[in-house]
Amino acid sequence: MIQNNLKALVILSGGILLASCKKDNNNATQPGTISIENVLNSKPLAESGTFAGTGTPPVILPGQSVSVTFSAAKNQRLTFASMYGWSNDLFFAPLNPGIRLYNDDGTPITGDVSDQVRLWDNGTRVNQAPGMAVTHPGTAEATVKNIREVSGTDDYGNKYLPAPQLMKVSLVYNGNSTFTATIMNNSAGTANETPFSPGVWAISYIVGGNLLLPEPIYSSGKPTANGLTDLSEAGNNTVLNTYLTGQTGIFTPLSPVLVVVYSGIQNPFYKTGENDRGEGLKELAQQGNADILAAALKSKAGVKSVYVLKAQSTTVLLPRINGADGGKVSQLLNIMPGDRIAVATMYGFSNDWFFASTGNDIDATQKGDVSASIGLFDNGTAVNQFPGAGITQFNLAGTPLTESKLIEAVPNPNSFTTLPPFSSIVKITLQ
Repeated sequence: MIQNNLKALVILSGGILLASCKKDNNNATQPGTISIENVLNSKPLAESGTFAGTGTPPVILPGQSVSVTFSAAKNQRLTFASMYGWSNDLFFAPLNPGIRLYNDDGTPITGDVSDQVRLWDNGTRVNQAPGMAVTHPGTAEATVKNIREVSGTDDYGNKYLPAPQLMKVSLVYNGNSTFTATIMNNSAGTANETPFSPGVWAISYIVGGNLLLPEPIYSSGKPTANGLTDLSEAGNNTVLNTYLTGQTGIFTPLSPVLVVVYSGIQNPFYKTGENDRGEGLKELAQQGNADILAAALKSKAGVKSVYVLKAQSTTVLLPRINGADGGKVSQLLNIMPGDRIAVATMYGFSNDWFFASTGNDIDATQKGDVSASIGLFDNGTAVNQFPGAGITQFNLAGTPLTESKLIEAVPNPNSFTTLPPFSSIVKITLQ
């Protein structure tokens, strides 16, 4: 009897110990790794487009004008091209990298900027005397020449007035980083009277003070390319516009990434429909500085660990540029069942947009690609401008203009542009 009771006690004790071990294993910390990448296939041009007259054909006749409206930050330039219609292969365009839009102190330039426009020879056709009698397309050059400026006379002795006497370009500043440029055909009654063809225009992104594509339309001293011949010989802007459209799109770095491991049911640093909490999210969303928010989160109930992940050498995570991989950061984590992971990083070329995990954030025990959990939000603390072309954007040497709105999801498309799927910008992997 006693032996049977001891045997039962041993069996019962063993069962309790086994159950205890299973419980401890379920609550034991587990190693894991989170990786965040900027996988955006970036483009060098922020904006591009076309312009044309209103008639048939849509040329810009003497006395007529066309206008284009665009956004730009300090040190960005406007460039364009339009055919000197009564020529064989001449075109108007600003000196590279384009028309200056701001003074050194950041004030917008307005008024007549025609002095920055020049007349160029595409180098593909023998130049006849300019005028209505020009034969199109004319005789091809025996050897294609490099693009060169026409200053006074061309290679065949034909005379031309300075471009600013034929084409007047003026700027109006509309506010909030937007301009309207008006191109006026001023050639009426001159020795070089001519219609202007439909044209193209472009604005390059600027990174680290340098334009990503400083010569998108032509390069002086180099052969013509990308459809410029169609424009300069026949006034056809279609091919060149197709090329520029292919170079136009999204470019943005991602700021150092905030990663938070916590237990709970709510994201510890933001909620849509609320104002910024004043804990440091504003600094992350406007400046890419996650350190302030990280420090505030470390003392919050339920927060287990906080990391700010910075890319080596660049600090920020650059996008894919010309096929090269974008920036990537990784962090080893100690997690338990029930833990959640919240992530945030600035859309670098914005006023106060930030990517963040959505809903109930990320289950820390998941494995694989969890990028679908990411959304893009407007922090509501700075006036928005065209992303990558705003004079008050912090990462373009600007000072954000203060506003106070509720945090909300950024619409896509929005009033400025259309973004690719967010998972095509930010990739998050758990291993």
